[in-house]
Amino acid sequence: MEVDLKNKTPDIRYLYDIKGVIYDKEWLKTAPNLELYYMYRGLKKKGGLRYDITVIPSQMLGKEFVKTKGHEHPKNMGELYITLKGEAIYLAQKRKGKEIKDVFAIKSKKQGDIIIIPPGYDHVTINPSKKDLKMANWVAVKCKNKYRAFEKLEGACYYYTKRNWIKNKNYKRVPKLRFEKPKKSIPNNLNFLKG
Repeated sequence: MEVDLKNKTPDIRYLYDIKGVIYDKEWLKTAPNLELYYMYRGLKKKGGLRYDITVIPSQMLGKEFVKTKGHEHPKNMGELYITLKGEAIYLAQKRKGKEIKDVFAIKSKKQGDIIIIPPGYDHVTINPSKKDLKMANWVAVKCKNKYRAFEKLEGACYYYTKRNWIKNKNYKRVPKLRFEKPKKSIPNNLNFLKG
């Protein structure tokens, strides 16, 4: 479902909004307060779900590829993403305190790729390319984003950098990163999004 964004006003996420989750602290010391990404929330609502679009222009945050701040999900609510343009990496982690019980990444390389973030998994979206990323998501209207764990632990359990994946040392236990593929179609039943 494509939506014309020309007359829509986005919420803008700036670098200083996410400075606590940036890997390259040395770069951050002198970096200007860049616009990182644009969130168009609540473009459509249907059956207790909300449709959003996020645009993440290509750029580097020092040694790290541009990313979202990352947010926590309630144990009973998931999220569904669709790549509209560009490439993305979705990093999803299941956390218990400072320990990660499971972590996986899904690389989306083409328009129409479908990514499912299961209930109870926190996640970050990364733009690893030289092109802008435009993605849509369906999430429960009543799902409220929380950022506390990412802020406290200075990001997700892995950072994606020019040198590849780097473990975040603020986590006590981080399992080996596994990789999954995007889904081919949207599931018939989206109740896992609603909780």
